[in-house]
Amino acid sequence: MQSKNKQVQELLDGYSEVWALNHSLALLGWDMETHMPEAGTRARGMATGQLAMMMQKAMLGMKGGVTKAEKLKDLDAKEQGVVRSLSRELDYFVKVPPKLVDDLERATTEATVVWRSARKKSDFKMFSPHLEKIVELKREVAERLGYTKHPYNALLDLYEEGFTVKDADAVFSRLIPGTRKVMDKVTRAGIYPAKHPLESMKYDAASMERVNEGILKLMQMPKDRFRMDVSTHPFTTNIAADDVRITTRYEGTNFKATMFSTIHESGHALYELGIGDDLKFTPIGSGVSLGMHESQSRFWENVVGRSREFSKLVMPLLKKNLPSISKYDEEDLYFYFNTVRKSFIRVDADELSYNLHIALRYEIEKKVLSGDVKVSELPSLWNETFEKFIGLTPPNDEKGVLQDIHWSGGSFGYFPTYSLGNVILGMIWHKMGDGSLVRDSVAEGDLGTLKEWLGTKIHRWGATYPPKELQDRVFGESYNPDWLLRYLELKFAA
Repeated sequence: MQSKNKQVQELLDGYSEVWALNHSLALLGWDMETHMPEAGTRARGMATGQLAMMMQKAMLGMKGGVTKAEKLKDLDAKEQGVVRSLSRELDYFVKVPPKLVDDLERATTEATVVWRSARKKSDFKMFSPHLEKIVELKREVAERLGYTKHPYNALLDLYEEGFTVKDADAVFSRLIPGTRKVMDKVTRAGIYPAKHPLESMKYDAASMERVNEGILKLMQMPKDRFRMDVSTHPFTTNIAADDVRITTRYEGTNFKATMFSTIHESGHALYELGIGDDLKFTPIGSGVSLGMHESQSRFWENVVGRSREFSKLVMPLLKKNLPSISKYDEEDLYFYFNTVRKSFIRVDADELSYNLHIALRYEIEKKVLSGDVKVSELPSLWNETFEKFIGLTPPNDEKGVLQDIHWSGGSFGYFPTYSLGNVILGMIWHKMGDGSLVRDSVAEGDLGTLKEWLGTKIHRWGATYPPKELQDRVFGESYNPDWLLRYLELKFAA
């Protein structure tokens, strides 16, 4: 990106050092989750801590230029986006001291490895001291950033610019009762099964790798700019505009879990890969928010991947690599993809109950950050709240409080963006003619039309506009859960 404004161009030139450090941190983070031996944890934490402080120093060196640029007038949308993004990033580094940045980086690097072991052993006490340290550090971050009314607001804004507890309460207050209403209808109708025989069917990893590779081809993932690996918890990393990586996991049964994980993470990757070439190496050369990112991944996973049309499209690929499904037809596959039941694990939850899992985490995070509950009380609080929201009591920590990687990475404020992604998914579905574009495109095996629509409307802008403004430009409104509820109603309860 080249700017005609001298001060903005100086900022873009100066940002190259920050970009390079972010690039290095992203690569080290990917390696830690995929290939790094566990004994390397301490050294990796030291390295990433130093790199994080170097990035902070580089950002602080841009303070004068950013302050001047904030006063400029007559900037175009992209120039305004650059200044806005740098101002937000700089605000964090100005207010959060280097030692706190380093302490948080070290604490989360060590905690992530401990979380893996604690999850396997279903032992929260192993992880508790590390989480206590992280919560203490995140409270300090919130205090230093400043907030109105609730410390959670400071952390929510880090993931979803301009989003607050008030906004979240407004979304969940409509979404949760609406979801329960649809769930009651579905339960009474009894059309969508709670269980399916294919859920217990075993598979070997090599066969599912071939299936997932076939799905990547259907989604037209570019081989020269993209790769997929295996990790404990599936994720997407944007190393650079032409180097986006995802992971999945193979558990040996219930092949839809790894299949939809692959589709989900590919949706994230398509967002990053679709950002305009002119935004490469700039502060706005990535997705604008976690909510918008989740809208892309869950659109592909649910609206596309769990449709009847996709069941038909993917059936030949599955039969070729998983001979055991030969006795099932496309309709069986569709209902396997769309089982509806209460479950313990968020990542395995169906479309209907998923937002209840997020609401649970949202309520718990608010309480732990405000100091209303102690970290040691989280397992019991989790189980009590799970019973209240889902109607089940987790049998152990692995299926309860330890199931997610997010807290080990210090990602408080992240969870609500999953539901925001679902909400925006509903808005996309409505904008696509209540899904008619999806049905027609998938039926023809033409997923490129959907990629082009999303790329033109959303992807190419990167972080040029704040998330609420981008939604207003695309949909004429922001964070409206009514369209998601309409989508769920028509799919499951009509």
